[in-house]
Amino acid sequence: MARTNQTRRRALLDAAIDVLADHGARGLTFRAVDTAAAVPAGTASNYFPDRDTLLTQAGAHVHVRLAPTPQRMSRLATPAPTRQAVRAAMHDLFDRVSRDPAGYLALLELRLEGTRRPHVRAALTSAISANITDSIAFHVDGGYPGGRRTALALYLAMSGLIVEHLTLPDTTWHQAGPENTIDDLVDAIVPDPHG
Repeated sequence: MARTNQTRRRALLDAAIDVLADHGARGLTFRAVDTAAAVPAGTASNYFPDRDTLLTQAGAHVHVRLAPTPQRMSRLATPAPTRQAVRAAMHDLFDRVSRDPAGYLALLELRLEGTRRPHVRAALTSAISANITDSIAFHVDGGYPGGRRTALALYLAMSGLIVEHLTLPDTTWHQAGPENTIDDLVDAIVPDPHG
């Protein structure tokens, strides 16, 4: 029973993320989540006592949805810590977000909602801070070129690239192709240890 409840809760949170991406924070209602999850009316309200709780938990869950699997992280950590390995990891990040644009668009909606709702802001701040800390530690502890500043610059550059790609896909930088832009970002940010 508890496993079924957790499975249902995850399905409702995934549906909430999809609703946020499609309709924005104002469109996030229990009815919309029930419809998106294809569950009986009233199901979401049985799992989340109010809309703030739903928003807060969706803010925590969106990072789980966007994160690479442990198997993928293991494969990314396997090659030697080179600029090329960093490039491959940035392409992997971009590909993951491109396969689930709703997850990242929902994250943007939640960030905006967090400017008005302290509980949402707190959940996002906690999750994003942990992600940044983990990314920096992965980069530094893995011996990849550059240090903490390089890892943080990569995070900020990729975040901007992803926002541009998902929200304004017709801007002129797209003509070069995201793949080339990612390569250029990595070359500009990550030092070449061989000169």
